[in-house]
Amino acid sequence: MSATHLAAGLDPLGAAGPNDPAQASRGRLELLLGAAKSAFVSPEDAVEAAEALRRAFADDPQAGRLRIALHTGDDSSATARRAWHLCEIANGGQTLLSAATAAGLPRRTYDLGVHRLRDLMSPIRLYAIGDDRPPRSLDQVPNNLPVQFTTFVGRQAELSALRTLLLGERLVTLAGPGGSGKTRLAAQLAANHSEFWPQGAWWVDLSEITDPALVADTVADAVGALVGSGRLAPQLRTSRLLLALDNCEQVLDGVADLAAELLRTCPEVTVLATSREPLGIPGEVVWRVPPIATDEAQDLFVERARLVVPGFELDEASRAAVTSMCERLDGMPLALELAAAWLRTLTPQQINDGLDDRFSLLTRGPRGVANRQQTLAASVRWSHDLLDDTERAVFRRLAVFHGGFTLDAARAVCNRDALVTLAGLVDKSLVVAEDGRYRLLETIREYAAARLREAGEEEAIRDRHLDHFLAYVEGDSSPDKDSWRVRMQAEHGNLRAALEHGLTAEDPAKGRRLAAGLPWLWHLHGPGHEGIDFLRRAVDRAPQDTSPLQSRLLTGIALVADVTGPVDLGFDVLDRALKLAADERDRGLPLVLQGVGRVFADLDGAWRQSLAALASAEISGDEFVRDSALALQGIVLHLRDDHERAVPLLATSVAELLRRGDRGVAATALCFRASSALVTGDLDLARHLAEEAVAIAAPLGDYNRVGTTRSMLATVHSFTGGTDAGLALMEPVLALVRNAEVPVVVPGMASALGQLHLARAEFAEAERWLREASQPTEHITCIAVQSLPPLASALIGLDRRDEALAVLDRAVTMAGELRMQRVLGDAYEQQGRLRSDLELHHQALAIRIEHGLRLGCVDSLDAIAALIGSEHLLASATAVREHMGYPRRALVPPHATNDALMSLDEALEYVRRTRGPRTRPSSGWPSLTPTEVTVAKLVADGLNNPEIAAKLFMSRGTVKTHLSHIFTKLGIGNRTELATIAVAESGA
Repeated sequence: MSATHLAAGLDPLGAAGPNDPAQASRGRLELLLGAAKSAFVSPEDAVEAAEALRRAFADDPQAGRLRIALHTGDDSSATARRAWHLCEIANGGQTLLSAATAAGLPRRTYDLGVHRLRDLMSPIRLYAIGDDRPPRSLDQVPNNLPVQFTTFVGRQAELSALRTLLLGERLVTLAGPGGSGKTRLAAQLAANHSEFWPQGAWWVDLSEITDPALVADTVADAVGALVGSGRLAPQLRTSRLLLALDNCEQVLDGVADLAAELLRTCPEVTVLATSREPLGIPGEVVWRVPPIATDEAQDLFVERARLVVPGFELDEASRAAVTSMCERLDGMPLALELAAAWLRTLTPQQINDGLDDRFSLLTRGPRGVANRQQTLAASVRWSHDLLDDTERAVFRRLAVFHGGFTLDAARAVCNRDALVTLAGLVDKSLVVAEDGRYRLLETIREYAAARLREAGEEEAIRDRHLDHFLAYVEGDSSPDKDSWRVRMQAEHGNLRAALEHGLTAEDPAKGRRLAAGLPWLWHLHGPGHEGIDFLRRAVDRAPQDTSPLQSRLLTGIALVADVTGPVDLGFDVLDRALKLAADERDRGLPLVLQGVGRVFADLDGAWRQSLAALASAEISGDEFVRDSALALQGIVLHLRDDHERAVPLLATSVAELLRRGDRGVAATALCFRASSALVTGDLDLARHLAEEAVAIAAPLGDYNRVGTTRSMLATVHSFTGGTDAGLALMEPVLALVRNAEVPVVVPGMASALGQLHLARAEFAEAERWLREASQPTEHITCIAVQSLPPLASALIGLDRRDEALAVLDRAVTMAGELRMQRVLGDAYEQQGRLRSDLELHHQALAIRIEHGLRLGCVDSLDAIAALIGSEHLLASATAVREHMGYPRRALVPPHATNDALMSLDEALEYVRRTRGPRTRPSSGWPSLTPTEVTVAKLVADGLNNPEIAAKLFMSRGTVKTHLSHIFTKLGIGNRTELATIAVAESGA
């Protein structure tokens, strides 16, 4: 669809940046442009908009500097960009039109003739409205800058940085590998600032000469000098001009000699060079051309695609393919343009798939360009052919590295002192140096890998690579796990490649040893599924092995599964690992991991394992096992709401874990500390601890710890009224989960999201998340049961009371069996709300007081006050909430009182005092109701729940509820214990 684009700006008149006297006017103009359209259906509409803009800006002190341009074409970014290039050459107060725009206007315009814009495209005819001044086109300065047949896309940040260099330095070299866009960037830079050099901007293509002695003559021909070699500089001594020397690498000595002479004798000559390696002379500023940014790379692909398939647009599938393509091609403009050419016959998805053999695919360069730009392979081969034999040997051997390498690694793998050679490869733009590491762009690495195979060295070099990284891992015994993780994370690509080679070798011993040294890498920084796969393969390469190495591999599987899932993966392997362990040094970690596995469903078993792990740590001196076992004990006590004992254990373990850089377990333990602070009513402390946990986990960058800590902080927000902040906190986690290639486990995520939506009274969304969180399996009942009371609350909000009652019956049964007091109190409270049962609310309150669950106590005060109609109690609860920072989720009756407000402890004492005398104690056999006694005796008689329900004319759920109450009052956990007590009481 045709559209006329409007571009406007102020004539810079040499001023720019914050010191521009027109800065305020510039800001006002930007506001006017932001509020108006920039594309119009017809040229007439665009002209009217331009005139309206001039009127709106007429009273501004800088109105005379306003320049406007209109260009008509398709409705694309390329058309908008051409309108802006048109605006760049307009004079202040002038409105320029392209011929396509002027042709659609009935009014008279001035024909300004043919001019060249700074986009370096072919000249076009220009028109103006009411102003016949010649535009400040590229033709106003002598030049021979090359005509471009495609648009220049992106690189705005690079152009801005280079402007400062070019206008302040005498010699700037754009260095980069073939296909990186050096030539096009240099030409655009020269065009943008050509007016700075009155004697011209001269382009000199050196690609066709190979004799350094011909450089000066070639330059002389380009600038129109009478003589060349030896006498060029005197002719340019008084000239103020720019020399752009393109493709210097094959005549580097000649270019260096000429540039040095010009710098010495021609004070106003600036040299802009493009080369695959620096000139290496004093005064040279080397600027490495980076890959084009990902978003700009996508724009480049789309614009080139539209030359092949007019109207090409990205849909969801093709956008993903193009994004992948841009990443795999390292943002190399040449490679992207060659890829786009394939759209005549392939879809973006097929092109992306074809990049597995990119040098065969990317062979469709346009006619009329240098041979080295016709194919990707030719572009890289051009650089490779300029290397000497030593450089070629090192270059091809570096292909074995993945994700970069250090100088030590290069020396080990290349089997020589590679420093000097490596420096030469960096200079020639075949190796990138950054922050003490080196890397090959993936396209260049694949080319080097092909040369490695041709040389017959691949197997030997991969063996050296494996040997180096095996020694690297086994030799790093740092007790600081945080710094260890950073070092291993930097080598993740190399470790992956070394493992692949080692585990497929005829003798897998080295690969198995390397795998055994890396479980903590996958535990602390994913991808965990990859780690489990490598470790399983290592075990399977020697399935009958009974050595300690096999024990460490099996333990590693469980360690990675702890943060990856599924939860039950580690159970069998840990039993096998313990049987094969050589001594307590190999037993402590499996014992801890067994305890962690049991904490999801068997709290008593988890406690026993923590004791065994502590005993093992005492013998072996393993501080990590000791501190992890203490954290595990704190978690068990927390889940059973013994916070007075849990908090010191968690605090001690966190401090010791962080001292050694054990972020993962420390972050998890901090989450439980934050949860304890939350349920015991210290919301400020809960927020502080949760924020600390998020900060500690952040460097890990994994799904589990980052997701878990954010979920804890979001949960705190849900109770303190910060639901917007909580949802914003969870959005990145949700995005990671949605985009994960394999299913991932983020403990606490579904529960946190459910609580946030519940706090916002978004009951349907809350139900969806809480139902996901509350789906128990054989191994995660302790986690699932905690989401049952809030799920019931969501169902009540949806007026699905019968479903809510069934959920609460299940919650009471499970919480009673697991002896999880907070969940039991929460379930009693929800049951009391559904049934308007004051006794259930008092039971909930009794549990909460006994276990210090002060947050829940406030909810109990609300519920009891509403049932007994006490405005004084409600008013006191309101004051307590305000002090805590704990807003209400549910409406309560209006309340006002002239009485002195009570503190939380006073309110709790008041409620207990006014409850009235109780006929039964709160625990033991005498505390059972008649119905509960009957149920207990029927259990002793051997009846199951359906039989008891039929005999007493009640539902099975009600039987479960009675049994849960009985278990809680008697302090037992199963039917066998109940039967024993019931028989004894009946005999008494």
